[in-house]
Amino acid sequence: MSIAADTRTILSESQCWEHLATAALGRLVTVDDGNPAIYPVNFAVQDRTILIRTAEGTKLVGAAINNNVLFEADHYDSVEGWSVIVAGVTRSLYTNDEIAEAEKAELTPWTGSDKNHYLRIRPRKVTGRHFLFSAGPAQIPIGEDPVLGHRETAPN
Repeated sequence: MSIAADTRTILSESQCWEHLATAALGRLVTVDDGNPAIYPVNFAVQDRTILIRTAEGTKLVGAAINNNVLFEADHYDSVEGWSVIVAGVTRSLYTNDEIAEAEKAELTPWTGSDKNHYLRIRPRKVTGRHFLFSAGPAQIPIGEDPVLGHRETAPN
């Protein structure tokens, strides 16, 4: 991966999947009662899909009603960071073969509640960025802002 002079790099799709495979926590974005909703979830990468284990409830219902979802995971330390977004279609796994395949990922719920349902996100688009952090004040390029219009950098 080559780092651009402005410390940002667009990740290739393969690099995105490599980063996702190292993360344990992500965010599922769906719709709840007509409004955007975001949920922290533990997940696994399996065959370039995102696998989530969940209980009955809002996430499961939201993914069934509107199966177009976003998923985001990221990581950072004091030197660098990355963020990957997966836009895709989710579906519940029902058949014995689908569930057996999902169980190979050994995705264990973090909480004590029963999470007997699997959701799989099949990606339509995968994008990501890698960032190198500087010690000085950030000059964040905005580009085309839908509210403020075009600006070179964010105001300090």
